[in-house]
Amino acid sequence: MSRIGKKPITVPKGVKVDVNGQTVRVEGSKGTLSHEVHPLVTVAWDDDAKTLSFAVPEGKEGDRQAKSLWGTSRSIVENNIRGVSEGYTKVLEVNGVGYTATVDGNRLKLVVGFANPIFKAIPQGVDVKVEKQNVTISGHDKQAVGQFAAEVRAVRKPEPYNGKGIKYSDETIIRKEGKTAGA
Repeated sequence: MSRIGKKPITVPKGVKVDVNGQTVRVEGSKGTLSHEVHPLVTVAWDDDAKTLSFAVPEGKEGDRQAKSLWGTSRSIVENNIRGVSEGYTKVLEVNGVGYTATVDGNRLKLVVGFANPIFKAIPQGVDVKVEKQNVTISGHDKQAVGQFAAEVRAVRKPEPYNGKGIKYSDETIIRKEGKTAGA
């Protein structure tokens, strides 16, 4: 049994949920998201209690794939509901002498020690703001925000000796001691 899958999702005020077969469409103040739930998982919307519940159909309780998809489907829909109501944010820090980030139209310009600047196209539904050395990536789709943040970080990962590079604001870089000359 899935402990996560058994819990019903309480839908906050201001969020509209539409269940049409296996498609769950969520609409809120930040935007609209939809998710196609796998056929091995059933979705039920309770209009009175304003809750969504997920279950595995009878006869499929022992199916390993159905059990794994049960909790996953619930978590994805819960992330969609949170995204359209509150949104998601990732903050990256650009550390290094001469390292900068700027928003240039619909792309992010990174100057991080290479011969030429690196340009990353900003996806639809993702907002990017740059303040000094911090790059704030926000949006209503958790997957899109996280993917773009990972792509930006991958341009120049932080190195362990001086800490130069692009890192998450809550990430801790374990520093290494440099070489020592003589004894």
